[in-house]
Amino acid sequence: MRDIDHVIVGGGGSASRFGDVFDPNTGQIQARVGLGGQAALDRAVAAAQAAQPGWAATNPQRRARVMFRFKELVEQNMDALAHLLSSEHGKVIADSKGDIQRGLEVIEFACGIPHILKGEYTQGAGPGIDVYSMRTPLGIGAGITPFNFPAMIPMWMFGVAIACGNAFILKPSERDPSVPVRLAELMREAGAPDGILQVVHGDKEMVDAILDHPAIAAISFVGSSDIAHYVYRRGVEAGKRVQAMGGAKNHGIVMPDADLDQVVADLSGAAFGSAGERCMALPVVVPVGDKTADALREKLIPAMAGLRVGVSTDQDAHYGPVVNAAHKQRVENWIQTGVDEGAELVVDGRGFTLQGHEQGFFIGPSLFDRVTPSMSAYKEEIFGPVLQIVRAPDFETAVRLPSEHQYGNGVAIFTRNGHAAREFAARVNVGMVGINVPIPVPVAYHSFGGWKRSAFGDTNQHGMEGVRFWTRVKTVTQRWPDGSALSRGSEDGGPSRVQDAFVIPTMG
Repeated sequence: MRDIDHVIVGGGGSASRFGDVFDPNTGQIQARVGLGGQAALDRAVAAAQAAQPGWAATNPQRRARVMFRFKELVEQNMDALAHLLSSEHGKVIADSKGDIQRGLEVIEFACGIPHILKGEYTQGAGPGIDVYSMRTPLGIGAGITPFNFPAMIPMWMFGVAIACGNAFILKPSERDPSVPVRLAELMREAGAPDGILQVVHGDKEMVDAILDHPAIAAISFVGSSDIAHYVYRRGVEAGKRVQAMGGAKNHGIVMPDADLDQVVADLSGAAFGSAGERCMALPVVVPVGDKTADALREKLIPAMAGLRVGVSTDQDAHYGPVVNAAHKQRVENWIQTGVDEGAELVVDGRGFTLQGHEQGFFIGPSLFDRVTPSMSAYKEEIFGPVLQIVRAPDFETAVRLPSEHQYGNGVAIFTRNGHAAREFAARVNVGMVGINVPIPVPVAYHSFGGWKRSAFGDTNQHGMEGVRFWTRVKTVTQRWPDGSALSRGSEDGGPSRVQDAFVIPTMG
């Protein structure tokens, strides 16, 4: 059995506690990860403090070259990284490659950091006075990332943070930690100095150490909403800048004029892809009108029967197992809760087994109909391959359902009516909206972030919002005295130099 250690300058040191890393396809333990605490974090912070000033002083063009080289190395190692990711998470290889690729798109954005970091300049803001601003790195940033995207979300965080001149300490999920370790190794190979990107492993003890450490200036988090709120509150109380992304219950509104065949195809991927373990999955579909709901249900049932659940290396599989046995049990418990609350279980994915992999963490696709907003199975995030139909009598109800839900990450509307789509996008109380796009994750040069209990903090991830999060603005007001008492003309033939008293630009 292999051990997964920290990536810290000078070595991660021996751990006294360990966590099991499973192969979700077989249910067997394949590795163990050392769970660190304050001592491991202190070593990482010391290395970051030694490296960061020099990295910040490196001109942005040279930092960008490291990002370009890192992108090349990740692309060269794509197949190996995808297989490693799938072996610990369980998602199929195609989804793992997508996980890595969406992270690389943020790295591509970070390659433009010389242009992005250009400041603002005003000449002549007052008599002989110029004003300019610059974005400066914060120092040391940290990221606490979830199991469901072990490549994409870390790259969303450290790509922008490092390009801006910060050092970065990453604490990935202990469930699938190997890919983040490999990414840190590739960043070093790309030319980043030792100490600029480090990986520490741990559970709540490590999280609390990060939240409390006085040398860490900013923290980015993705996980469940309860933990996101905890991270945000404790981090802010410690004087840090914090962005904490939480859970989701994304809705897909289906208008009567929608192309139902396209909707069903989109839902097959958006609701069940990656076994539903995505904060931007689409687990709730809201058909408007019973006629639309009945027609959609009729098409969904055979489409779901055609979904292939398989091991992560099965090229024909639509999705693989969930991450571990505890999560499988959690999803199945939510299915039972839905039944107990009175929802109609149309397709039951419990009890699914795969021949030859009977101990794997597989769940078949499930479908509920006649789910109501009062049900806890609707209110809470299930995070598994479960789709719920919530019928809406009209457009106003369809707008209200996602708007009043506790989560506000993403929402989609399927329609041919431009006016309805425009009205919906303007009114719905959700952070990211798709119009005939089932998973509206913004491209890397825009920003990602939800509303309500889906996000704590007021700055989104990646894009210019990410740059603003990982930097702070310094504004300089400058005036160059000439040291002369002359007020008319100049003996040296230069411009006349007037020695008026200083006037604040806004008062001049």
